[in-house]
Amino acid sequence: MPADLAEKTDRYEVLLAEALDAAEPAGETGTPLAEAAEECLEMAGSYLGDGRHFREQGDLVNALASFSYGHGWLDAGARIGVLSVPQEGHLFTV
Repeated sequence: MPADLAEKTDRYEVLLAEALDAAEPAGETGTPLAEAAEECLEMAGSYLGDGRHFREQGDLVNALASFSYGHGWLDAGARIGVLSVPQEGHLFTV
């Protein structure tokens, strides 16, 4: 197993966990905007859990893919305006 895969998987797990903590729904509770935000947050959280499961099984390729997909949900939510995210820093590309 290449060391760079393990390092990258570690880095992406931390990035997703930090980004998930930093993201918040942009709309008022009960609105379609807030519902879409909650779906993005739920999907990102599910991918974080899946990635951790794959890591425990020694499957770093699928762990990395899961962490990447999870972050993609957050980035997409931020770009379309359903998630409020920090504009500065390394967590988001917006």
